[in-house]
Amino acid sequence: MDIGAFIFPTEYSIDISELAIELEQRGYDSLMVCEHTHIPTSRKTPWPGGGDLPREYYHTYDPFVALSFAAKATSTIKLGTAICLIPQHNHFNLAKSVASLDRLSNGRFIFGIGGGWNVDEMENHGSSYKDRFQILKERILAIKQLWTEEKAEFHGKFVDFDSTYSWPKPIQTPHPPILLGGETDYTLKRVVEYCDGWLPRGPIDMTDGMSRLSKFAHDAGRDISTLSVTVFRAKPELETIRSYENAGVNRVLLQIPSEDRNFCLKKLDEYDNLLP
Repeated sequence: MDIGAFIFPTEYSIDISELAIELEQRGYDSLMVCEHTHIPTSRKTPWPGGGDLPREYYHTYDPFVALSFAAKATSTIKLGTAICLIPQHNHFNLAKSVASLDRLSNGRFIFGIGGGWNVDEMENHGSSYKDRFQILKERILAIKQLWTEEKAEFHGKFVDFDSTYSWPKPIQTPHPPILLGGETDYTLKRVVEYCDGWLPRGPIDMTDGMSRLSKFAHDAGRDISTLSVTVFRAKPELETIRSYENAGVNRVLLQIPSEDRNFCLKKLDEYDNLLP
């Protein structure tokens, strides 16, 4: 099982390039970054974590810009989003951003996606909360067309365009792996239908999770071996990590705090015993 890391990259946290280099040298599989385009001052939507919204949610860098710096500074570590809020993006721009980063990083991009939880935020983008997963599905299916077809077109309720050209194409074939975040049975059905992997949040019982995923894959005629599983925000304990590995999880992501260089390097030292 691979060990990766994730961070909300900000102006006051460790430099993203230095973090990527440090993770690569220590043997981490991946670096993934979180996203919020903005946080409305109305704050009508409670944070699912409870209490006040952590300050880094307000200050996060654009994930594709941040990851481009990480890509330039490294050569082997995988780079990705965890997660990219699909209902808050234009499909043409997103297809180009992902394909560009995948090509410029020589095929190292992982596309972690989700529908989002902040109602105010997505409404500012013209997406309604109740429609977010239908919007997500159409945009992802359209993006796949843009990546894999010389002349792509798509006709849906929320995404509709006639034949068009879109370059660059990703290096990875047929495209970068698409991992969907969430924990419900609805999420697992969506993973099986149009994604390449599952990205649940810890803490979670992955023995049960893998059983549910296997059932939905079997019911849909999908080969479970074609689906990867990455646990986001895994508890940094050896017993927990091993339990995920035994359950068949492919990767866990440990949280790197949005803090300065010295704090983050000390945190990585604490994680050393968790690495393979």
